[in-house]
Amino acid sequence: MTAWLLRGILLAMPLCAYAAPAAADFRLCNNTGSRVGIAIGYKDGDGWTTEGWWNLAARSCDTMLKGALVARFYYIYAIDYDRGGEWSGKAFMCTRDKEFTIRGIEDCLARGFDRTGFFEVDTGEQRSWTVQLTESSEQTPQRPMPQAAPVNPGAPAAGQPAPPTNPNTPRPPAR
Repeated sequence: MTAWLLRGILLAMPLCAYAAPAAADFRLCNNTGSRVGIAIGYKDGDGWTTEGWWNLAARSCDTMLKGALVARFYYIYAIDYDRGGEWSGKAFMCTRDKEFTIRGIEDCLARGFDRTGFFEVDTGEQRSWTVQLTESSEQTPQRPMPQAAPVNPGAPAAGQPAPPTNPNTPRPPAR
């Protein structure tokens, strides 16, 4: 079975780099021509949490978490609804097909959840951060980086998304 793979570029930059003052938030921009579903994971004072699904229209942005960031590292899993493919990594966390907030990342399958690979975003302890998902066909060729590697906010980093682990996995519903 052939699944379209989305070759992606993950760009991340602190919002404080903009000239205008920005609110302290964790934002994600979908700079592709497709609709994208997003799940995020993070560790706060109470432990690990995964949340989803945010659905982003093509060429749009949304705030995933409002307020000052509570962690240095955040984890993202994104799926291309229109062409297939995903942005994923090697940090496994719990998800499910419908809207969710899940506490804990252990024993996902035993607890009735899916076990999904997320990629890591290192915010460098900034108060605000924006992650940009971009198709590689829209970028100049760059040296590939491992998907789970921290992203340098000072320069764009290129990465290759992992192929879908199960192309028959149902897509998340609209949020």
